[in-house]
Amino acid sequence: MILSVTDLVWGVNMQWYEIRKHYPGQWLLVEALKAHSEGENRILDQLSVLGAFSDSAVAMQNYMQIHHDAPDRELYVFHTNREKLDIIERRWLGIRGIQ
Repeated sequence: MILSVTDLVWGVNMQWYEIRKHYPGQWLLVEALKAHSEGENRILDQLSVLGAFSDSAVAMQNYMQIHHDAPDRELYVFHTNREKLDIIERRWLGIRGIQ
């Protein structure tokens, strides 16, 4: 089972500062519903919380499972102690294996 999490604000699209207020001191699995790039930076305009966790390893396990099932979704794991989401984009130039 992926998300056995309670007390989530389901289906609400929020900005990062709003999410931090709802989930203090937690690891979050979030999806960027609306995002854009500015130079090397990825700007997340609209986010949805998919899960809240006290353990980063559990958050990453959930990330990996959802990413495996839906690789086109823009997913991230962040801790709410981060005041700002400074995301640097890295272009992948290598060859990926058969999926």
